Amino acid sequence: MDGTALTLLVERKKRVKNVNARLEGSVLRVSAPPGMRDEDLAPVVEGLARRLLRRAHARKVNGEGEALALARRVAGRFPEPPSVGRVLFSTAQRSRWGSYSPRTDTVRLNAALRGMPRWVLEAVVAHELAHAVHPDHSPSFWRLLRGACPETDRAIAFLDGVSWLARHHAELPPVEREGLGMRESAVPGDGTDPL
Repeated sequence: MDGTALTLLVERKKRVKNVNARLEGSVLRVSAPPGMRDEDLAPVVEGLARRLLRRAHARKVNGEGEALALARRVAGRFPEPPSVGRVLFSTAQRSRWGSYSPRTDTVRLNAALRGMPRWVLEAVVAHELAHAVHPDHSPSFWRLLRGACPETDRAIAFLDGVSWLARHHAELPPVEREGLGMRESAVPGDGTDPL
């Protein structure tokens, strides 16, 4: 499931009226009503497995303190540094890369950012922290953000590319999807042609 090998153990119990699941390491334990057909059970188990894997992943990534330290370093670049009490990576954020709550001093970030270049993560954190001063996207907001994070425009372009590819990946012919991996070894300045 989503790149994770799971062992599925299903128990049919007379007293169970709904499908229940719990994840113990790589074992997914499911209890289901005895009369439920396998073809009805399969999509329910798949949905529960995905949800439990997301929760386990979120607990793992949020257990590390490096994101909080990074966010506090980024906050220090502002003329009046916003307060950062917590940084949480979310596997449930679908439409935004991040958010900031000045009420709780919490930065929430899309978990996909963990695998992206550090400068992208810093730009998203800076963007969210700039909203502590300017809750809109006014010219003042952009001046403050670009002053605190000069990589802002580059990060926006990067994230726009990531978003486009995520939306259109399945539409690309297999040969073109395979070709997307060809630039993994191309490093700017190493003599390879980046285009």
